[in-house]
Amino acid sequence: MGNCGTREENAVVAAHAQETQHHQQHTGRGGRGDRWATAGRERRMPSSRRTRKQLHLLQHPVKNAVAERKHTRISSDMSDPSTPRKIEDAKNISIYNDVIDFTLFELETITKSFRADYVLGEGGFGTVYKGYIDENVRVGLKSLPVAVKVLNKDGHQGHREWLTEVRFLGQLRHPNLVKLIGYCCEDDHRLLVYEFMFRGSLENHLFRRTATPLSWATRMSIALGAAKGLACLHNAEKPIIYRDFKTSNILLDSDYTAKLSDFGLAKAGPEGDQTHVSTRVMGTYGYAAPEYVMTGHLTARSDVYSFGVVLLELLTGRKSIDKSRPSREHSLVDWALPKLNDKRRLLQIIDPKLEGQYSVRAAHKACSLAYYCLSQNPKARPLMSDVVETLEPLQGSGGSDGAVQSVLGSGLPSYRVNRRLTTNSIHCRAIPNPKCSPAVPACRVR
Repeated sequence: MGNCGTREENAVVAAHAQETQHHQQHTGRGGRGDRWATAGRERRMPSSRRTRKQLHLLQHPVKNAVAERKHTRISSDMSDPSTPRKIEDAKNISIYNDVIDFTLFELETITKSFRADYVLGEGGFGTVYKGYIDENVRVGLKSLPVAVKVLNKDGHQGHREWLTEVRFLGQLRHPNLVKLIGYCCEDDHRLLVYEFMFRGSLENHLFRRTATPLSWATRMSIALGAAKGLACLHNAEKPIIYRDFKTSNILLDSDYTAKLSDFGLAKAGPEGDQTHVSTRVMGTYGYAAPEYVMTGHLTARSDVYSFGVVLLELLTGRKSIDKSRPSREHSLVDWALPKLNDKRRLLQIIDPKLEGQYSVRAAHKACSLAYYCLSQNPKARPLMSDVVETLEPLQGSGGSDGAVQSVLGSGLPSYRVNRRLTTNSIHCRAIPNPKCSPAVPACRVR
């Protein structure tokens, strides 16, 4: 996915052009079999009202099959795709001028009939393939690599979530949201086409044993980019709650720019006098806010909690849930939270691979931010606009030159948590406002 025109991307496109000369353009649709299947590896919380005991089990891994299973989505909406409502839904997508309506044959062409060696990953949605679009696919298309997500027809994510993703990404443009290039809604096939992200997911960079450790500066840059993406959603003309913020949904381009992906669980935020959205509990173990798990009440502050978990993963190099560690360290939040509030022990949680790359003050400020994001009281959590403002000084030289605000009695840097947005704030509609704060890129809503 990355910025079109870089040396790396041009090399990929050139390699594709050479390979295309040796591949038949017209292929049949048979024989794909397991290429369309999903591993179902993502862990999703089941629906239903949560008791305190259930909340405890979600936050504290236990030895039972339910807690052990991978992230599974609750329901599927894969009833007859040719119903009038679904046909009407598909027609409504055409209002997004910059989103291309691909045919299934075109997507088969750009993925070489969904070849096994083109698979980028698999999950609850289905399978993601790499592909290449150019004028051989359709006249006028710019040559660039793409990622094609194929809905598993027997999977847990149905037409409704596919449509949700098209609608939200079809109307939003922001440097920290993955760009939706096109879609396909043909018979019972549902596919999405995104810009290709060359460096894959943050999850792989943090937790793969073979991965080169990310530097402090890169981690803080990724945290800021992801925060700007969430802030764009929360401050859109019609606010959006992401609902599934985690490391596997943060993708990195060739410059390590963070972009949010997978909007299938996103939800329109509360309107008017509403304080929350009541919905089925869906998300991922270890990242969901406790009050959402307990009540099903969803707010933008639910996303802030999830951001706090990811920030903690960036700071510690540990997974949100890791059962390979001693039992008292299974839950990252439970293990780290007491240390975040103790100035003497705070530095003990920082990833040892980062030694010497950050200033003590920068570490204190980042840990303080994580602490407030993870507050049990949603109202005590900062707005994502405040999170962006707090992370800005930590960019560059380990935050050593950034101003650190006054210190609380606990030894943690303080910052404003309830600042209201002004007209000169995060979201700008249609045409970017020259007065928009340069700290946060404009979020264009078409």
